[in-house]
Amino acid sequence: MGDSDVLADLLQHYIKIEITNLKQHIMSKNTINKKVLLFLIILSIIIPKNSQAQNNGATIAAAAGGLMAIGAGIMAIEDMQERMELTATQWLLANHSEINNFSLKTIDFSGKKIKDLSKTSVLSFKIQEFTPKDNPELNGKKYVLLAFTSYGWVNDQGIDFSKVNWYLIDSEEWLKMMVAYSKVASSEKNENLIKEKLAIGVIVNRGVRVKGKLEIPFFKLEGDMYVATDYSSEMKLIYNENSLGVFVKKSQDLVQMRRSTVIDIHEFLFPNK
Repeated sequence: MGDSDVLADLLQHYIKIEITNLKQHIMSKNTINKKVLLFLIILSIIIPKNSQAQNNGATIAAAAGGLMAIGAGIMAIEDMQERMELTATQWLLANHSEINNFSLKTIDFSGKKIKDLSKTSVLSFKIQEFTPKDNPELNGKKYVLLAFTSYGWVNDQGIDFSKVNWYLIDSEEWLKMMVAYSKVASSEKNENLIKEKLAIGVIVNRGVRVKGKLEIPFFKLEGDMYVATDYSSEMKLIYNENSLGVFVKKSQDLVQMRRSTVIDIHEFLFPNK
């Protein structure tokens, strides 16, 4: 057996071990990425055939490099998620002493790549209080922590937390924001009616939908048209081309909240619609 055959056997054995480890790692983190798992399965099938056909380690070496790159990407995303959740927890503890027993989870990292996160302008965290005991239930008050990011918040060195602004809201504040947004985005100005519809419905691209029916339609605007309302001392709410924009006064950034994020937040705070 030549040196190339020995190298091929060693690399093939190493890749099989790494495939098993990556599968276990993905499953344990509850971040099942179908594309990654499919790649691993295909790789595990192709590698033995290629090694026998080529009779050298070149193909397997290339495959090992690709596998290691994917593994590194997964680790980098999970490292960023853990750092963001840790920083969000630290911010909450430092700024809201009234919240002591809570669960905090992000809803923005699933299925994302680092380059996608670098373009993300709003990250959101679900927070819920609970009573400490054995096997506690998450049945306390709910909050959502919004992290508004500025350009360059993700760079080669990692995360620049000086370019992140935090904003904590509860269900009452969120409903107030959505009422203000719906008023500026539609011809409906009756706050009580909007609040009633939002409490049992959800905001979609075209307006407020209740049980599949569009109850409050939003204006149809061109892409270069904006309608704004001065919501608070911290932000303005912007309606533009079926999207929810937030102008953060502190950083002077206009950021856009993805519709899926808006729906996730609304369903978290108002689950019994």
